[in-house]
Amino acid sequence: MFKLLVRIAVLGMILFGMVGGTGTTFAEDASNGTEMDVRVMTYNIHAGAGSDGAYDIDRIANVIEESGAEIIGLQEVDVHWGARSNNDNIIEDLAEQLDMHYFFAPIYDFDPVSEDAPRRQFGVAVLSKYPIVQATNQEITRLSTQDAEPEPKLSPGFAEAIINVKGALVPFYVTHLDYRGDPTIRTMQVDDMLNIFEGQAGDKILVGDMNATPEAPELAPLFDMFTDAWAVAGDDSPGFTYSALSPTKRIDYIFTSDNMTVQHSEISSTLASDHLPVIADITLTRGDNGPILKGDDES
Repeated sequence: MFKLLVRIAVLGMILFGMVGGTGTTFAEDASNGTEMDVRVMTYNIHAGAGSDGAYDIDRIANVIEESGAEIIGLQEVDVHWGARSNNDNIIEDLAEQLDMHYFFAPIYDFDPVSEDAPRRQFGVAVLSKYPIVQATNQEITRLSTQDAEPEPKLSPGFAEAIINVKGALVPFYVTHLDYRGDPTIRTMQVDDMLNIFEGQAGDKILVGDMNATPEAPELAPLFDMFTDAWAVAGDDSPGFTYSALSPTKRIDYIFTSDNMTVQHSEISSTLASDHLPVIADITLTRGDNGPILKGDDES
């Protein structure tokens, strides 16, 4: 009965996104002990287009599969967006190929080009080997690329997924910050994310394309709040992730709460996208300080 109620809650709570997968059920609790390991990835997939400009979602699936990543945060995900990605539902296709659960958080959600076509969407997503118990498409400030005269405003596209990792409920966040040289919007976005974090208890993992290098002042609050996985467990390289053809910047990150332990971080060398994916092995601890599930008594 509890599993059924969780499934109903997930479907009823998500106003502007999709949770999917093959039979969402709870994972087995971790046996004897409070620690468990999980491999996490962040990957800007460039709407499935590789550094050669060719659309090939199978390459993306292969990169993820070969990495062994169990929870993946994706950016630049097309869902029936248009010709550049064959009007495919990229996240559904990846989830099916990889036999994973998924949550899609659109940044843009437009009417279809014809009455019988699906909606055109673009955003961020979560893929997970483990069940997604609840998920929310949170809002942060954005300056739309789809409006002729955009104004900064709260908009969707910041994914929050609570994932049951062997009995540990882990809030997992995926973001894609503003790309412009002026840091004003990114600064607002970081502030918005911090406000969302304050409303969610428990240790957290944040991944994404921040479109800024580690020394950028607007990212400082994230470095203060979280552990930078690459800084503590990467190799001696600078960890550049962009561009894949000639990496000169580190703009893709995995951040963890301080109570988590990052055992290892690496960057996968692949031209399946214009970004390189970042991977981290993280040790989680089951404890009493769990996340707030929607519908829980918060009084």
